[in-house]
Amino acid sequence: MATLDVTITESVTLNGKDRGSENFLSITSVNEVLHRIVTCPANEDTTVALFKSAVGGVTGGKGALDLGDVKYIRVTNLDSANPINLSLQVETGEDDSAADSSATILVAAGRSYIMGTPEDGIAVSDANATIVTTLNDLESILVDPGSNAISVEVFIAS
Repeated sequence: MATLDVTITESVTLNGKDRGSENFLSITSVNEVLHRIVTCPANEDTTVALFKSAVGGVTGGKGALDLGDVKYIRVTNLDSANPINLSLQVETGEDDSAADSSATILVAAGRSYIMGTPEDGIAVSDANATIVTTLNDLESILVDPGSNAISVEVFIAS
């Protein structure tokens, strides 16, 4: 088993003073990593990660990552000019078959989206919900590059 060390550094000087920050995170018991560059064709959603609770079984899928084992997810937009829409497909039901809801995040050129575990890792609600209390499983991550083909870097540690 290995330890994944993550360092996030912001470096900025305002009025002659360092206003940057550096944060460290160590994630232990890492046995696997998925690290790939994915070219997402223009005007087409591309699934860059799929998570299932029973990998390889009836409810699993080829290339799916074990939902309970994933500890760290990063998707970086490698384009220098164009943003992407990162669609987090959420499984709000109990059958683990397909996403029921989604949340979309704009990731600007050169920026990253980072999250921890996809298991009970995201909540969605509608305008009628008063309080969101249930965290749900992330079923998959899709990239919508808009009208330009864009490459993204995907790094997932399990």
